[in-house]
Amino acid sequence: MQILIDATPLLLRSAGVKNYTYYWIQSLWEQARNDRILTLPALTRLGPLNHERSIAGTARTWAHLGRVFVANRAPWLPLLRWTMPKADVFHVSNQIRFPPKGVKLTATIYDMTCRLMPELHTAANIQADASLAKNVLARADRLIAISENSRQDAARLLGLDANRIETIYPGVPEVYFGAQARPSQQPYVLYLGAIEPRKNVDTLLDAWSGFRLRGDFDLAIAGASGWAGEKTVARLKSRPAGVRYLGYVPEDELPGLMAGASAFIYPSLYEGFGFPVAQAMAAGVPVITSNTSCLPEVAGEGALLVDPRSAAEIRAAMEKLLASQALQQQLRTAGLARARREYRWEICARKSLEFFAKV
Repeated sequence: MQILIDATPLLLRSAGVKNYTYYWIQSLWEQARNDRILTLPALTRLGPLNHERSIAGTARTWAHLGRVFVANRAPWLPLLRWTMPKADVFHVSNQIRFPPKGVKLTATIYDMTCRLMPELHTAANIQADASLAKNVLARADRLIAISENSRQDAARLLGLDANRIETIYPGVPEVYFGAQARPSQQPYVLYLGAIEPRKNVDTLLDAWSGFRLRGDFDLAIAGASGWAGEKTVARLKSRPAGVRYLGYVPEDELPGLMAGASAFIYPSLYEGFGFPVAQAMAAGVPVITSNTSCLPEVAGEGALLVDPRSAAEIRAAMEKLLASQALQQQLRTAGLARARREYRWEICARKSLEFFAKV
């Protein structure tokens, strides 16, 4: 069986989708036996993952993005069909609007934020999401959802047959398991993620401003500015008391940064999976996260859950966790056990290959 994976997200500035695509392709290559995994554009190896830049060279990046641009705006011209290799299954990304006919079609469902929280997206994002739902998700032979919550949301909001959607959890890079802490002069609570409205960093900063243990801990904020994040970044750069804004942190530095945290906090308003939560659990770090969307599902017993819109509740959870060594150890143990059991890329790849065989 020949499986063609659309790797366009690897050429773009992206966070979660790029992370998923990179490690998923890598693990599929490692786990495939009698199957052949191809990529569009053609890649024989993956260079270092950088969320800010393309992993391919400039010429190849622009050539492929130009091909996708034309294909999306001239669907009557079968450009992708002419230029893609022969495959039994074509797994498209959210960048391709009109996939070619005559091949089995699959795709990944990440989240439904454009439907549930349109105010947190640009008009272009909402339009692209509607096109994806109509031209890809409704047409696909089968679909992968990265959480059960995303699967149920997609079936409910898009009217998709839930039996056509299979939940397959992504993994965590192995380097997070047993990661060594990066040295730090002051203990810190860590947030890792894009700086954009959906991630709810402003409410976290509001909670921190009244945090009673602020003199004993710093709040470290790691992540590049995303859509509509300028005001929040400006607030971070004004150096609120006890807050360290780290900006974008390279991928190879993240495991040590995560492992060194006294706690990890992720008060996102909605997630499809929440990679940083799973990464923190794999690194043995106690987690505080939101009681919304997939986050209770992903965290299991490895986190304290809070209302992300309540600064007071976030603050109380931080004070409760950091004042109790016993609670910290309880969450570490539960979170690490869940990550080891559920969030391994080799497991994701094996289940994905089984999924493609069904298609």
